[in-house]
Amino acid sequence: MHKLQEWGLTKDWWRNQRGEYWVIGQTILSVAYVLLPSVSVFSLPFAVRISATVVLGGVAFLLGFTGLFALGDNLTPLPHPKEEGTLITTGAYRFVRHPLYSSVIFLALAYAVWLMSITHLVGVLFLVVFFDRKAAQEEKWLTAKFPEYEEYRRSVQKLLPGIY
Repeated sequence: MHKLQEWGLTKDWWRNQRGEYWVIGQTILSVAYVLLPSVSVFSLPFAVRISATVVLGGVAFLLGFTGLFALGDNLTPLPHPKEEGTLITTGAYRFVRHPLYSSVIFLALAYAVWLMSITHLVGVLFLVVFFDRKAAQEEKWLTAKFPEYEEYRRSVQKLLPGIY
């Protein structure tokens, strides 16, 4: 219970003051993604498929691990920054503003490629849209808390390093 309070979760979670509904939505969307039926409409040679899966999974792991490491005590499942939090712009945050969201997207894409599933590829698109909207809300709070966030936002991609 102490860890939940440390992360900013309160008894008033249902008021959604810190983005609790985003966490619930993310959980539902993640479970739904895993439960999607696999529908394969094309295939790639095994070597290509496994290579793409390993590369995408590796990117997911690097973004997730270095993002978690850089966050340190700032880590919270909520999109609202911690009251005592600081702005992190090092580690994975030099390449993308939301590396943990990016990590989930790349992991889902790796899974879709491994399965060669069109339904999972469509699911990745839903994840991208969801995380884009969640990040937009988070960035409003970050901009209000950290005036220097606007400059950081202009210089670093949002979700996909070098792309978006």
